[in-house]
Amino acid sequence: MADVPVLPRSTSAILLLTAAVFLIIGIQAIAYIITIIVVSMILAMIAYPATKALRSRGLPEIAAVGAVTVIACLAVLLVCYVVFFSFENLISSLPLYQKELTARLSEILAVLEKFGISTGSFSPSSINLQGFAGFLSSSAISLADLLLYLFLIAVTTIFTLIEAPRMPGRIRRVTGGRAESVEAFSRMSRFLIDFVIVRTEANLVHGFLFGAFLWVMGVHAAVLWGVLTFLLSYIPYIGLIVAALPAIFFAWLQFGLWGAVAVIAAVAVLNALVENPIFAHFASMRFDIPALVVILSVIFWGWILGVAGMIFAVPLTLIVLMIAQSSDDWAWVNTILGVDHLFTGEQRPSAAREGAGTPPVR
Repeated sequence: MADVPVLPRSTSAILLLTAAVFLIIGIQAIAYIITIIVVSMILAMIAYPATKALRSRGLPEIAAVGAVTVIACLAVLLVCYVVFFSFENLISSLPLYQKELTARLSEILAVLEKFGISTGSFSPSSINLQGFAGFLSSSAISLADLLLYLFLIAVTTIFTLIEAPRMPGRIRRVTGGRAESVEAFSRMSRFLIDFVIVRTEANLVHGFLFGAFLWVMGVHAAVLWGVLTFLLSYIPYIGLIVAALPAIFFAWLQFGLWGAVAVIAAVAVLNALVENPIFAHFASMRFDIPALVVILSVIFWGWILGVAGMIFAVPLTLIVLMIAQSSDDWAWVNTILGVDHLFTGEQRPSAAREGAGTPPVR
């Protein structure tokens, strides 16, 4: 039998890159389905420890998955109800907000005129919140589409939880039982699950404290901004900033400049109290991810999957890195990105030894 020709390494790399480009195009074309799968996987990672704990106490597998699913569905429906209720209250109070906005803009124009700065034809009534709210309402997903979306996610998550205990055995068969490959994949899987769980816990604390602060302060739609903080805190670096902007704006409308300053100070304090200890915990476990990798992940997955891709950018990137590490042809990518220590269990090299000055994510 004739020998099978072996392609040169450079040709093989070019073919794999070409395949990756077509794969990305295909993912964009079916972004709706991919988003459902991704969200289901993340939810399964969050719920799996609870399911495992119930099963360890003698509860049947289906009953454990069912109990966790019911609790999760009730929590999600509660969050959706709070968001819709708060958004409706926000829309119904737009005339009041428009009046407050006009008053604040008049104050700013008066200060500018005092210093001789001309604003041209701009007037306090130039900004219309009704038009902006109409744009948001038309862009928002309908209730029927949202319920269908949540139903598909719930069903996919349930079956993912049912299949989760069988995955380690299947992975061993795929890797041929190689101890190094199995250990690296197991370590990365544990890290991925820990990352998602701790990130979720930190977001819950952050969203609750920020929403409670705004509620005590009397800011409009405080609960809505707390929920928004919980969701957008999954986006590294920029998520908290984007989530804080509406709260800062409404605090400025109600209480003027000092109200906005108070909210900004609260954001800074909460970031110092909640974020730093969480990522210090990860640093102590030697799980540092370079900041450049995180930023590029947010940009890349946001471009492919939209907001959902930005929210789950880090878990998605970790999954891709796990796949790359399992291939002898692509393991070098993790070394270039500075994340190979996640698979080896070694401490991440210092910036001086790597010859780089980019700090890791904390």
